[in-house]
Amino acid sequence: MTTRERVVVGLSGGVDSAVAALLLVRAGFDVVGAFMKNWEEDDTAERCAAAEDYRAAHAVCDHLGIPLHAVNFSAEYWDRVFRYFLEEHRAGRTPNPDVLCNKEIKFRAFLEHAQTLGAGRIATGHYARVASRDGRWRLLKAADRQKDQTYFLYTLGRAQLSRTLFPIGHLTKPEVRTIAREAGLPNHARRDSTGICFIGERNYRAFLEHYLPAQPGPIRDTEGELKGRHDGLMYYTLGQRHGLGLGGPGAAWYVAGKDLASNTLYVAQGEDHPALYHLELEATDLHWVDAPPPDGTRLFAKTRYRQPEQPCRVEGVGETGYRVRFDVPQRALTPGQSVVFYDDEACLGGGVIARATDGAGTRVRAHAAC
Repeated sequence: MTTRERVVVGLSGGVDSAVAALLLVRAGFDVVGAFMKNWEEDDTAERCAAAEDYRAAHAVCDHLGIPLHAVNFSAEYWDRVFRYFLEEHRAGRTPNPDVLCNKEIKFRAFLEHAQTLGAGRIATGHYARVASRDGRWRLLKAADRQKDQTYFLYTLGRAQLSRTLFPIGHLTKPEVRTIAREAGLPNHARRDSTGICFIGERNYRAFLEHYLPAQPGPIRDTEGELKGRHDGLMYYTLGQRHGLGLGGPGAAWYVAGKDLASNTLYVAQGEDHPALYHLELEATDLHWVDAPPPDGTRLFAKTRYRQPEQPCRVEGVGETGYRVRFDVPQRALTPGQSVVFYDDEACLGGGVIARATDGAGTRVRAHAAC
């Protein structure tokens, strides 16, 4: 008798992970569901943020006839993800918690937990694909380019990819919904989750203010003229238009930079203002899925999830940092966000944007404190 390979599937309560589990059951794997509770900071007797998601995941497992394990990674999430999230905001940057959540929770803590359940591999409902050849592992874009999530997975390497399955990476979102509906999955029509990874939808300002005291300060234009007052640098991101409270004649105002030392928010008028565009950025915390490309390699990069890939050249500036020079100026290069590199369908890796430069390696004045 052949023993079936055990795979632990991370079930969120959503349709994507549910279909991932369904496809693995159909493929003959010994499938075990796992529900991760990673946030309980503001749970009360009347309200548990994860309760509805757990019920949905439990219903899926009942329908598929597979066991469901609940595991609590709240302490790991606080120490490895949320603490960093707060520190970045405190430093005037705009972090991307989804990237660190994948690295530290879904593909570290969860992967380690799966081993205790007797599994050699895990699976998730991410829209991505994995391929290997001659011992080299590649992270590939999903078939559905509109849902592709490799931007948030660039920190994964051989150790994670060799033990991970992405069962829906070859499908489009409409196909996933159809499979779920035809299989009678109880959550086939459930809407997709949004908001902060594992925390969900919140009033962002009120949520941040609960952990970081707001420090109002001046709003100045790029020439230094006082234009108004801001509520706290942590509430704003580069390129932002709404919420500035600046009226008057002419084009709309946009966030162009932050100066943490003077607690100043810089703004520029007009979405095409030169202060919003830069040719270069410097990145730190670089990670490559396989091996780093040769210095000066031409690649394509994204500095925001929904941004089309932009041609660029990557040059080393030290052991841990890289300079990225784009062919054309890029809008709102935001410290704290990720720059992710691609070569055709392969995600090669990425890093955290440290600062934008003026193209000669010097910092842009309005970004100096970021």
